[in-house]
Amino acid sequence: MSGQPPAGLGVTLDAGALIALDKGNGAVRQLILRVARTGEPVVIPATALAQAVRSPERQARLALLLRRVTTEVRPLDRRDAVAVGRLLRESGTSDVVDAHVVVCARRAGQAVLTSDPGDLRRLDPGLVLVAV
Repeated sequence: MSGQPPAGLGVTLDAGALIALDKGNGAVRQLILRVARTGEPVVIPATALAQAVRSPERQARLALLLRRVTTEVRPLDRRDAVAVGRLLRESGTSDVVDAHVVVCARRAGQAVLTSDPGDLRRLDPGLVLVAV
């Protein structure tokens, strides 16, 4: 993992970060626990969650994260869908999930814990990214 999110702001997770947590990546787990202890939110875009969930009855680490009071799953509602569409147009890209991650992180003022910094950087060059 490279970098750390700024203290006191929480973190937004992409699907790769969720998958890394689910596979037992200790560095990801420690970072999420550190953020959760501050009381700041761990934001999970619902679209990223959909990419990561395959067998929820077997994904205990993911289930624990989802049950935490500081975890917020953000839906792709009308407001975000419009923002995602605009971002895709502006960036010339087409990945709805990545764009939703960026929109959620921007709205929360958070860094993104990601396995795919290159794609997210194309969507928002100024976004703070923590690579896993």
